Amino acid sequence: MTDRWKTDGIDGNKMGRIGQRPYWVLSLSILIRAFHLVGAAVFLSSFLLLEIARPPLMYVVIAFGSGAALLFTEWMRHRQIYREISGASTVLKLVLLGAAYHGFLPAQETVLLVFILASLAAHAPKLVRHRLLF
Repeated sequence: MTDRWKTDGIDGNKMGRIGQRPYWVLSLSILIRAFHLVGAAVFLSSFLLLEIARPPLMYVVIAFGSGAALLFTEWMRHRQIYREISGASTVLKLVLLGAAYHGFLPAQETVLLVFILASLAAHAPKLVRHRLLF
């Protein structure tokens, strides 16, 4: 596999190292993303709707398991994801969810903030998502 550096051409900032990923992994990641959205939607709704006391364990497992699988498939292509905005936002989301779970932050507001952060990070242009932070 060859890794290469790529600049965005606008201000010379580099994106992370890019590697090859088989096409079947890309196809599988689309299916994984669909499961992730279902698990995440139920997870979020359990915090926003008062009728649900806590998120059902099955959907928590789906959300976190598929999230880990998505991170792995992204790492196959973007080898320095931990240095990119995409990876930093993932770490921040996990820290915020952990703080909410342990009662350091208000759960409902924090989980909603995590979903807003996830939407911004997931839908930002590729040259922004994968820009190196350090």
